[in-house]
Amino acid sequence: MNIGIFTDTFFPQINGVATSIHLLERELTALGHNVYIFTTTDPKATPQANIFRMPSMPFVFLPTHRVGLVYPPKVLLKIRKLKLDIVHTHTEFPLGIFGKVVSEFLKVPLVHTYHTMYEDYVHYVARGHLITPKMAQQFSRFFCNRARAVIAPADKARDSLLSYGVERPIRVIPTGIDFAPFAPGQYCANEIGNLRQDLGILPDEQVLLSLGRVAKEKSMDVAIRQMPKILEKLPNVKMVIVGDGPARSELEQLAKSLGIADRVVFAGARPWAEIGKYYQLGDVFISASTSETQGLTYVEAMAAHLPIIAKFDKSIEALVRHGETGYTFKQDDELAGLAANLLTNPTEKERIVTQAMTSITHLSSKQFGQNVEELYNEVISAYPKPGKSRTVRLKTHR
Repeated sequence: MNIGIFTDTFFPQINGVATSIHLLERELTALGHNVYIFTTTDPKATPQANIFRMPSMPFVFLPTHRVGLVYPPKVLLKIRKLKLDIVHTHTEFPLGIFGKVVSEFLKVPLVHTYHTMYEDYVHYVARGHLITPKMAQQFSRFFCNRARAVIAPADKARDSLLSYGVERPIRVIPTGIDFAPFAPGQYCANEIGNLRQDLGILPDEQVLLSLGRVAKEKSMDVAIRQMPKILEKLPNVKMVIVGDGPARSELEQLAKSLGIADRVVFAGARPWAEIGKYYQLGDVFISASTSETQGLTYVEAMAAHLPIIAKFDKSIEALVRHGETGYTFKQDDELAGLAANLLTNPTEKERIVTQAMTSITHLSSKQFGQNVEELYNEVISAYPKPGKSRTVRLKTHR
């Protein structure tokens, strides 16, 4: 089939949505489908035949992100030549709205993936004074109810959509990952050693790793505030933050104010092709984010044989099970003790890593592609043919 994917973010931007779409494109192509991606322009992008870059500009409230502009009608005529069988939107904003227009213009069904819990992000717009969480929920309901089916990456997202009043069929399909780039055996000791040296990490220092967009909703400040307590127990520990974002300068200042600026390393954003190597820096992966819809970095950490310490949240309760596949904390001051336990107990660390690896076998990117392909076929089969009217009746999966 010919598949049109519409998204406001894609490589070279590094985030969970871009990663999910990249893997989906790869797996659907491997299954024999033609995948066309419609996304925003990016000055760092490399031209590709199946990727259509639409006019865009930096988002005024978040300059690291881009938003699409108005598209001329002639673009629709060019897209019609692709003979799309289905439209799959991954954003509720300009490119998602454009995907909806394309779906109606071509009279092909629309599937939507709900990646982002927008009620956790309203602080980016006028510091939350212009758009409220309730408004974000209403907007999400409005958009999702215009699709033929909705994909939720986790139960948390599905349950939230149901509470918003979404009436369209919702299928829970976790984003899979390619485990290979994260396996420890992919990188030689000298390569990792050189990387540690470049970042100022001494041979005898242990690393608490945090990886992702450096933004308020990721709550990286929680781990930084706990570092003094960790250092009291284990002086040879550093925290390495891989990623960039609007909260970086604030977090750097926080580390200085706590007197631990030399113990917190900001590695900055890194190309996707190198991310697997950076996981090998860590001894323990930590996160206090409660804004995830699935938590791909947790799966990547597990694939990299890193034990996880994460703040408890419904989105990851099936993935990071306390004492089994990782540790979770509810109170911030619990983090220091959990970190010290893992860093000083190699037997416990190995037990957690082994159980975690066993628990993610179903999250392969191949299975992800097959699950989405199955939904596409169901939606296309149920889509009204010209002159007929049919009600979509799809299975919903937990």
